[in-house]
Amino acid sequence: MSTVRSFPPIADPSARTLILGSMPGVQSLAANRYYAHPRNAFWPIMAALLGFDIESTYERRAQALTQSGFALWDVLEACVRPGSLDSAIQTGSRVANDFQTFFARHPALERVCFNGAEAERSFRVFALPGLEVPALRFVRLPSTSPAYTLPFQQKLAAWRAGLIDPR
Repeated sequence: MSTVRSFPPIADPSARTLILGSMPGVQSLAANRYYAHPRNAFWPIMAALLGFDIESTYERRAQALTQSGFALWDVLEACVRPGSLDSAIQTGSRVANDFQTFFARHPALERVCFNGAEAERSFRVFALPGLEVPALRFVRLPSTSPAYTLPFQQKLAAWRAGLIDPR
């Protein structure tokens, strides 16, 4: 098995919310794009919340995120994982991204939202210890992965509550 590596973040220095996945899946890695699997709900959810055309180019969708104050990244910089499932990540292979530098370069961040339980767990176990974290709010959202079978409308409602209408 070989090591898989994540992408650089999609981020503007003025980002207020960082959305974190765990590690891109096989189709995303092959396309060199976040959430490239056609059944992943991430882009349809963000299109519904931010009002951009889901048929827009990847570059325009990424621009819509940054213009709306969102940054997108993954918790893990590298891991060993056959396939796309988070549950297949090999124990002991997780290497977290450099969040200390990211937080320093994005001083307007107010919250970190996790795309699913694995992203939150990996952040808390592999990135957070020893990290000087600014005053941030942490929010776990339901995974947009097609492997997480919550209906789209329920995912959308949860993401709306966590991203657009935070309590």
